[in-house]
Amino acid sequence: MTRRHSNKWQMLFVLLSFILVVLPVGQRAHSASPPFYKKTLRIMTYNIHVGVGMDKKLDLQRIADVINKEKPDLVGLQEVDRGVKRTEGKDEIAELAAMTHMDYAFAHNLDFQGGMYGVAILSKYLLKHVDHRMFENKREAERRGMLRVEVEIDRQTVNFVTTHLDYQIEDGRVFETEQLLKNLADVKGPLIVVADLNDEPTGAAYKLVSTKFEDAWVASKAKGDGFSYPADKPVKRIDHIFYRADTVKAKKARVIETLASDHVPVVAELELK
Repeated sequence: MTRRHSNKWQMLFVLLSFILVVLPVGQRAHSASPPFYKKTLRIMTYNIHVGVGMDKKLDLQRIADVINKEKPDLVGLQEVDRGVKRTEGKDEIAELAAMTHMDYAFAHNLDFQGGMYGVAILSKYLLKHVDHRMFENKREAERRGMLRVEVEIDRQTVNFVTTHLDYQIEDGRVFETEQLLKNLADVKGPLIVVADLNDEPTGAAYKLVSTKFEDAWVASKAKGDGFSYPADKPVKRIDHIFYRADTVKAKKARVIETLASDHVPVVAELELK
């Protein structure tokens, strides 16, 4: 080897040694795992009244416009039709998913007018897992259930649930709530539950949910009363966003004024801990 080649290799060795010693570890390898950042999620719960507004007209585009304006990450929907005569046989959740460019899941809780009726979820994130559980009921004719999905956000699994409880009998709502809590007891990690409980904060079903979950409206100290029904002159707070406080924190909550349904949607910003 000539001296010129020897000097060349010596200089290269010195340069490599300088890079390894001087540069911070994070700059040496771009393949290193990025740091974990807290993620704020925008959550919406919305009873869409099968897309029929206060003017009694079916218009899914109005529902989609409300959702698109708010740009939520996850939406829990109640009163959703698929192939039902009263709503022109529309596959409502598929149409809303297309209008909002979101992934979706549907829970078929009841057969109705040749189609299916239930609750649904829209997600900005691809759904990893879907779990539908039917509730046993006591006297009410309308069968209820819960829909849970898993999504991956910043390398952790987030569970999101929507449900819609009985509107007629308090002990029926409590019975359904007991089943909801039992079904969620073993779920790990961040857990968010949205619901039309058909129950105000003074009710037994709401109080039972509150033994396991925080209410985003209360925890965020939201302004106003949070009334969500009826949409034209709200006097009841029956649409709620709950979360498990060990992994989630509420930052903000508000209601959205709209007559696209007989309920108004509730939106909350939740931070993953």
